[in-house]
Parts: sequence; C-alpha cells; structure tokens
Amino acid sequence: MVDFYYLAYFSWLIPFFPLAGFLITALGRRYFNGKSAGILASAAVLLSFAFVVLLYFAQKTSPNPSLTVTYGDWLRVGRLLIPFEFLIDPLSLTMMLIVTGVGFLIHVYSIGYMSHDERIVPFFSYLNLFMFSMLLLVMGANFVILFMGWEGVGLCSYLLIGFWFRNDAFNLAARKAFIMNRIGDLGFLMGIILLFYTFQSLSFFEIFSNLNTIPQGSTIITLITILLLVGALGKSAQIPLYTWLPDAMAGPTPVSALIHAATMVTAGIYLIARSSQLFVLSPITMGIIVAIGLATALFAATIGLFQNDIKKVLAYSTVSQLGYMFLALGIGAFSGAVFHVTTHAFFKALLFLGAGSVIHALHGEQDIRNMGGLKKSMPITYWTFLIATLAISGIPPFSGFFSKDEILTRAWIYDPWVYMLALLGALMTCFYMFRLFYLVFHGDNRGHQDPAHPMHESPAVMTWPLMILAVLSLFGGFLNVPQLFGGAEKLSLYLWPSLGTLNHSNMLHIAESTEIYLIATSLFLLGLVILVSYLLYIKRKLVPEGDEIRQSLLQRIIYHKYYVDEIYNFLFVKPYEWLSGFLFEKIEKSIIDPAINGVGILVLETGNIIRKLQTGSIGFYLFAMFTGILLFLLLNLIVL
Repeated sequence: MVDFYYLAYFSWLIPFFPLAGFLITALGRRYFNGKSAGILASAAVLLSFAFVVLLYFAQKTSPNPSLTVTYGDWLRVGRLLIPFEFLIDPLSLTMMLIVTGVGFLIHVYSIGYMSHDERIVPFFSYLNLFMFSMLLLVMGANFVILFMGWEGVGLCSYLLIGFWFRNDAFNLAARKAFIMNRIGDLGFLMGIILLFYTFQSLSFFEIFSNLNTIPQGSTIITLITILLLVGALGKSAQIPLYTWLPDAMAGPTPVSALIHAATMVTAGIYLIARSSQLFVLSPITMGIIVAIGLATALFAATIGLFQNDIKKVLAYSTVSQLGYMFLALGIGAFSGAVFHVTTHAFFKALLFLGAGSVIHALHGEQDIRNMGGLKKSMPITYWTFLIATLAISGIPPFSGFFSKDEILTRAWIYDPWVYMLALLGALMTCFYMFRLFYLVFHGDNRGHQDPAHPMHESPAVMTWPLMILAVLSLFGGFLNVPQLFGGAEKLSLYLWPSLGTLNHSNMLHIAESTEIYLIATSLFLLGLVILVSYLLYIKRKLVPEGDEIRQSLLQRIIYHKYYVDEIYNFLFVKPYEWLSGFLFEKIEKSIIDPAINGVGILVLETGNIIRKLQTGSIGFYLFAMFTGILLFLLLNLIVL
C-alpha cells in the first residue's frame, strides 16, 4: 500500500485534473466535437475520483487520519499569512468521494443528454471548472482557500444556470442565483474578517486549537457563527435565501443534478460541519439553525405538494432535504447531516437524471400533467426512478431510510415537538414524490402522441449512470447502519476525527424500545401516505387541475409558492429599481453627465481659443518669445 503521507502531498492533482480539462476544452474548443469534449471532461473527473479512492484506502491504514499539506505561502500582508494548503481528513475525503464519484456519472450522462446542443463543448468546460471549484472548497485547510472555491462555485453556477442565454428568463434565473448568493457571501466574508481579528489566523487547525480559551456563549463566537451561517443559508438555499434554487431549473437537467445533489448546495452544510467546534460554542446560533432548518423543510415540502413541473418538484424537494440537514446540524448530529448529504447525493442525482431521461424522451416536456404511461416504453428509467423515490421517502432498506431515521431519532432526543414536525415534513415528501411518480409513469399517456417519434428509452450512455446511482441509492444506507440493526455506525466513527468529541450525535443514546417504536410509527404513516397517493392517482386517476379558478384559495397560494418572490420583488426589487431610476434621471443625467460633458466642452473651447495663437508667422513668434522673456525678467526683479 502506498504511504498516506506521500499520496497526500500529491493531493493537488485531485483539483488539477478538472482544471486541466477546463483549460484544454475551453482553449481548444474549435478542435473538439461534443463527444470528444465529453470524454475528455469525464476522464478528468474520473482521474480525480481514482486518486481520491487511492488516498482513502491509504488513509485507512495510516495511524493519523488527518493531515495538512502546505505547498508554500500564498499571501503575506502584515500579520496576515495565508498558506496554500489542503486538509486531507475523513470529512474532506468523504466530500471528495461524493463530488468526484457522482460528478463523474453526471458528466457521462451529459454526453448523451447534451449531444444535440451546439454549445456542448463550452458546457463541458464549465462542468470541469465547477468540479475544480468544488474540490478546492472541500480541500482547503483555511477559510480563504475554502472561500476561493466557494466563489468559484458561485461563478460556475451562474454560467451553467444561464447556459441557454438566448432565453431572457434563463438569464434572469442565473442573475437571481448570483445575486442571492452574493448576499450570503457578504456575511461569510465578514465572518472570515472577524475570525482573523479574533484569532489572528484563518487556518482551521490554529483556530480550533485556540477555542479552549473561548467561553461557551461568547458574544464574539455567536457573531462569527451567525455571519458564517448567513453564508451557508445562501449557498444551501435556506429561508430566507432559498428562492434562487427553484429558478435554477432553467439550466440543463445535468446541471440541476450537479448543483442540487452532490456539489453546490451541500457547501453550506460542509461549512457548518467543518466549523462544528465553533458552532457548538454558541447555543443561540445552534437554536437558530434548528429553527431555520425545520421551517425550510416544512415550507418547501408544502410547496412541492402542488407543483406540476417535474424539475420544480425535485427542486423544492432539494430545499426541503437541505432543511433536514440543517436541522441535524442544529441539534448537534453533525455526522447524521453528513450521512444525509451522502445518501441525498445518490438518490437526488438519480431523480434529476431520471427526470432528464423523461424530458429527453418527451422532447422537452416538463409538465407532469402532460405525461403518464411511461412505464412500458422506459423500463430502466421507471425502475431506477422508483428506487430513488423509495429512498427519498425513507422506505427501508433504501439509503434514505437510514440517514433520515438517524435525523428523526436525534430530533426526538432534542425535542419531541421537533421530531413530530420533522416527521410531518417526511410524510409530505413521501406524498409528493409518489404523486410525481404515479403521474409520470402510470396511468394513461396524456401528452406525447407522435407516431413518427415514439417514446423510447434513453441511450446507454444515459441509462448506465442511472443504474449505478440506483445501486448506490439502494445500498448506500449501509454505510452507517445503526446499532439497532446490528451495525456499528461506521461512517460516524470514520468522521469522528474531523468532527471531534463535540459530535453530539455520538454522545446521545436512546432506549432500543423507543427507537423501534419511532421507526414503526414513521413506517406505518409512510405506508398510509403511499396508499392514499395510490388511491388518488392510480385508482381515481386524479390529474392536477390546470385551471386555477377551480383551485381553493389555499391551493392557489401554495401553488404560487406563497408569493414569496412577489413579496421580495415588492420589498426589494421595486424600491431598488425606483432608486436607480431616480438617480439616473435626476443625478446622472442632470448633474453628472452635464458636468462631465461640460469639462469636455471647456477643453474644446479653450483649445479653439489657444490654437488661434498658432498663426504661422515667424515675426509673431519672435515677438511672443521676446515678450515672454521680458515678463520673466520683470517677475524676477519684483520677487528680488
């Protein structure tokens, strides 16, 4: 086995491969077609994944599972020293495995999905740049390197969401994502500044090593953690900065899978988990995280109940699942949150890629009211989508059951009321996912009827990633089987060195009988929900109303997402537009423009006057020179 320390020194190759793929495809785009660009971009991510796997097995045999690799000083200004350094530990390796593994499958899938797009080469270059930024984010050993990757992910999301830029609505969605993330990023940046002011360092090791001097509940720690939380809220789409994520569906479906499953939206979860030793020192911030996570999980789940766009349903599902991850973080179950990040990456990527397969077969159709009866014509997509639906619903033995059960159990220990609200969100998730599944794959075909282009299964380059993700969605939960089922919570134990003794999820215990009762209750209620959705959408063949007049007031409010976008538009966008219009008309056009133009006019007019002195007469020039010398002499006499 290769030495862990030796391999860790070459960990810079992990982000380098996607960066090289980006540079080659971007600079040599004229020499690539779609297939060759896709193969190159996928190979770059595969190389990174292979290196991460090798590094993981080397780490397993090492006595020290955590290692900081420094490649030199990157920035030195006064007391501020920023080395370029990577942290290789269980948490970063877990995230690297998710990012490169799921990212590789999405790259391969994109070769088929984007095959007819004329800008497929730039698409793959953006994907590789996205992967580079995300890897930089999770590998950085200090907050500045993390922030560099953080901002790179934001830039790439803008490029990918607005990839089809000829559509103005898609451009607005990309701009919305960029602006709302900048709001969160400002809080994150202020938190970084305050961290340096407090600890005189931005290195994880140095900051966390000095926390023993900080009392719990310290005002400065509370302020720092709240600012870091603001950054996490923007990137991980939590209330109130969540509205950009559903609009991000404007991008190609593989982008939705990449952003919503394994990379960008999990960055906020990673930030809080990485900084867990800071956050547990602030009970106020932890309480805020619980409230925001629980509110987001329920709020987004209710919206998902009435959405009819297949990608919008999955988008609000992502927001809701991220709420569960925040809930886990807030109650101290940091390993549970990371576990759910892992399983969510599997089944949510599968759901989005399955939705992309359906959209591909229906030539761009996304309204589930115009679907139905796809089971026979798309068997692979059907069965893989069913596995992902069961996983996200929390049905055993699928992956989502284990990770969601851990969060619900810890919520019961924290507060039974929190548990009941979290369970309510899980039941709503189960309902809208089976609603989506039944309307898309069962019943009668309500849309596509073109005999010249019959519905068909997607090509192998798209179905193979679906099948691999289906296997991961089925067995991924066994990474952290609880003791109740004879497991040893191996993932939690593996993450222990990164999350430390402050990982509360490993400190709390619950009676085995109580845990069995909680699981039995949730499974019984989930079974009822599945039965109700079956009776509604299979037996009664209920199809959502297209006419809003027939909807109740509550249905219309939820269908329009509680009019949050309209409220934000009224409170923030309209005043900003009015102020910018006022400043343009009254200040810029009336004062600034005339002042600037006046300077130009003054220079021109002065030049017109002065140029008349250039007569071309030698006699006049001699007279002017003599006069100038005389004036100079007189001036000297006066001064003396």
